[in-house]
Amino acid sequence: MVSDAESAPVFAKPPVTLREVAAAAGVSVATASKALNGQGRMTAETRERIRETARLLGFRPNSLAQSLLRKRSFTVGLLTNDTYGRFSLPLMAGVSDALVDKGVSVFLCNVEDDPRLGQLHVEAMLDKRVDGIVATGKRIDRHLPVDLSNLRIPVVYAFTQPDPGAVGLVSDDAGGARLAVEHFLRLGRRRVAHVTGPASFAVVHTRAEAYRDVLRENGLAVGEPLLGAWSEGWGHEAVAKLFGRANREGWPNAVFCGNDQIARGVIDALRERGIRVPDDVGVIGFDNWEIVAEATRPPLTSVDMNLASLGREAGLALLSLVDGQPAAPGIRKLPCRLVVRQSG
Repeated sequence: MVSDAESAPVFAKPPVTLREVAAAAGVSVATASKALNGQGRMTAETRERIRETARLLGFRPNSLAQSLLRKRSFTVGLLTNDTYGRFSLPLMAGVSDALVDKGVSVFLCNVEDDPRLGQLHVEAMLDKRVDGIVATGKRIDRHLPVDLSNLRIPVVYAFTQPDPGAVGLVSDDAGGARLAVEHFLRLGRRRVAHVTGPASFAVVHTRAEAYRDVLRENGLAVGEPLLGAWSEGWGHEAVAKLFGRANREGWPNAVFCGNDQIARGVIDALRERGIRVPDDVGVIGFDNWEIVAEATRPPLTSVDMNLASLGREAGLALLSLVDGQPAAPGIRKLPCRLVVRQSG
């Protein structure tokens, strides 16, 4: 049998109003409003008492009213065509981390590679009065398939090609490649091969040139980088090219790979040939995609592009622009870091 108390409907409590906060704190509504908005002249003790009263009552300010008062929506949009989120999700985490303490929310829109979808998302963001947009992608040498150049709100580009005169942030790919090759040299590995992705990617050439520079600076022989797909299968093929010669004297004792998937393919192919990693050959990847790097056997040493840090910097740059502070246009390169595990 169900009692009357158990069957009684449950109603949500109405939100605490500013008038209730003012009454509990013993001040006028105007004074309470000024205290909670950091405005007006009053003693620090009074302001703190009102804020503490609001906290104890569970008062939440009306975000719409605050937006109208400050002419801000306290939201920013993040546009990306990175369907799988490999690059955009850690970057978004960084953007959110930078803005959450400022009371700013971030919402993500995936435009894929569809200009019409991209335009629809931009129009929706403008309708919602976002304060600004962070544009990001899956490669740094391509624009998103939507024009952001003439919007009347700030736009910051991160990990995608910016419009002329805009603020852009990317990882220092050349610096990351140098970290990998110099690490091999410190370990005494002097025959370093480079297996990387397709020639159509700008980062492939940037990293390959840095690889060559480090070897030249140390008076070492420079091999021609092997270019192929961003895949484990290409890593297998590359090992056949590098280690197919009968003369072991010419084999590399280190392989720097353009991404972690290639590196895992290289490691698997070396194991199949009875070549030990890292005893015989060291292997380093690029991206530090943890789901791949930590599952590789042995765990993969990899260059991390610091995408979360890139996102934080992009968020802070956007916030500065929203606040009316000038920012120098152009592309800023943020340093990578080497995450050393067991493969090299």
